[in-house]
Amino acid sequence: MAKIIQNNTAGLTNVNVELTNRCNKNCWMCGRRKIDKEYPEIALKYGDMDLELVERIAGQVPAGIMIQLHNNGEPLLYPYFGKALSLFKNNITNIVTNGKLLLQKADEIIDKLDTLSISVFEGDEEAEEQYGIIEKFLKIKGSKKPFTSLRLIGEVDGEKYKKFNTLIIRRVLHSPLGSFNYEKLNPTIPEIGICLDFLNHLAIDRTGDVSICVRLDPKKLGVIGNIYNNTLSEIWNSEKRLEWKKYHISGQRSKVPLCSFCHFWGVPTGLDFANKKNK
Repeated sequence: MAKIIQNNTAGLTNVNVELTNRCNKNCWMCGRRKIDKEYPEIALKYGDMDLELVERIAGQVPAGIMIQLHNNGEPLLYPYFGKALSLFKNNITNIVTNGKLLLQKADEIIDKLDTLSISVFEGDEEAEEQYGIIEKFLKIKGSKKPFTSLRLIGEVDGEKYKKFNTLIIRRVLHSPLGSFNYEKLNPTIPEIGICLDFLNHLAIDRTGDVSICVRLDPKKLGVIGNIYNNTLSEIWNSEKRLEWKKYHISGQRSKVPLCSFCHFWGVPTGLDFANKKNK
């Protein structure tokens, strides 16, 4: 049982915990694959998070907030997925998955995970195989949780997915190397003029490095601490994060290294592909 550590994490509503950064799919628009091929000097070192580190994190995250058990990689590849999920019973739990292992891991997911999003992207050579897996999984799951959505990335015709009667989420493609150069539409900017991800989000990679968000960051420009060295509360209230927060509030996000070239403002933008086709 994870030991609960008292902390001050006011404002933190979402933490991504990278159980693994390994992946079982070779997506054409994946920034990590591009970096592996073209910039090997900054490529990720692939592996899994130690279960003891997952327990340490579970003991520090505030009850009731969203815990997404992924960042880079396919979360269902984690060999202790069911055990890791069970550590966050006091949180809202989610994963985004490519769906390849949904049937193999069904017993660890169904009636245990709160929400699940399956990524479907344009030009996927495995789209038909994925469709069959989704169909079988939803039939096995029935009315039990997790509440499931389909995340259609790019120009995906969603007509055939309507039969599943699930939430369909649209996402716009951007540069493989980061959240910039969005295709078709510009990202939505919140009225407060501050990135919502920065205000309420942290991401912890498999080695314990804590970043300000889940944007692709091979150079670790957004890292503000490591959970092995400091508590989550100390990192959330660290001098570096508070300084960067002031930059965001004053409209100077360009002074934050990772944010300086990012076009994302914490509000995902959807592509209305159906209307686009009919024009």
